[in-house]
Amino acid sequence: MRKNILVTGGAGFVGSHTVDALVKRGHHVRIYDNLNPQVHGNRMPEYLNRDAEFIRGDVRDLAKLTQAVHGMDVIYHFAAAVGVGQSMYEIAHYVSVNNQGTANLLQAILDSRSHPEKIIVASSMSIYGEGRYACIECGNDVEPAPRPLEQLKARQWEALCPVCGEPLVPVATNEFKHLQSTSVYALSKKYQEEMVLLFGRTYGIPAVALRYFNIYGTRQSLSNPYTGVVAIFASRLMNGHAPLIFEDGMQMRDFVSVHDIVTANLLAMENPGADGKALNVGSGEAVTIRKVASEIGRAVNVSTPFELSGRYRAGDIRHCFADVSAIGALLGFRPQVHFDQGMQELSEWLRSQESVVSDHVQEAVETLNVHGLVA
Repeated sequence: MRKNILVTGGAGFVGSHTVDALVKRGHHVRIYDNLNPQVHGNRMPEYLNRDAEFIRGDVRDLAKLTQAVHGMDVIYHFAAAVGVGQSMYEIAHYVSVNNQGTANLLQAILDSRSHPEKIIVASSMSIYGEGRYACIECGNDVEPAPRPLEQLKARQWEALCPVCGEPLVPVATNEFKHLQSTSVYALSKKYQEEMVLLFGRTYGIPAVALRYFNIYGTRQSLSNPYTGVVAIFASRLMNGHAPLIFEDGMQMRDFVSVHDIVTANLLAMENPGADGKALNVGSGEAVTIRKVASEIGRAVNVSTPFELSGRYRAGDIRHCFADVSAIGALLGFRPQVHFDQGMQELSEWLRSQESVVSDHVQEAVETLNVHGLVA
């Protein structure tokens, strides 16, 4: 059945891919996006789907947002300020966009007297803080607190068991893990998730929060120094600079293709199995940051070695990768794009972007330094 679907942040990375898939399925899609210059460079993206309706607007504009939600059957809420480091010194901006913006969306639904069939909000793995671990010595599962500053200053990177003091072994993080936000960005995503799920329960509207892990793929902003690490490394290499790696580069993350993210987004809309829940969306694979830097170098055919800074940023965690068994059981989601396959597609796209990519990473690091956010 053809639906009227609103996608906030629909001109962005995940939003635009989701819009394409929805339009392809025959739905009427309305994009609501402010075309943030840090992401889009003050221009309309060439990839924006011409068969979708476009409204330029900010989620902090309640009146305009109220008009946008009117008559919508499904709402995907992707609009957000993104970036761990930047959130630590642009606190008011992140809270305003992510939390007040989400509050405005929910208020707009009430004010327009809409009753959508479903709301799907983009949450984030960052709300977990550190991932789950096991202690081999004690035989226990452990959810460690953030690593103490004294430990980080001593360049002892691994999370330690609070009982025996031995290094912990990372294991896949499931949805039952205690949430422990280590950045303003993470905290704002946690509030977004909880606000939408609470609203859904209160007003009888099925709501789903998808906790995305580290997304990569085509259309990711390459000139935004606070976007994902894959894009950051690519912009560095494409400008003849070494990828800058914090700590020792052996941190593990879960890198999931934007194509798998779109699959999860559609499943959440079409299947009631996730209604009222928050679910991980990842690849289920752990990849080190060093490997990412090496793979991106191969993808853009640049042999510049990465630079190990031996430093630490406020808000960073050591390891976190996804347990995707819950979304598999509830929605039938199975990641289809292996990291190596995804890198191959990404490499072809990156070669087409060389003339428009600028590198602002060093400026971002210097700003973090000024605010005392790099140790």
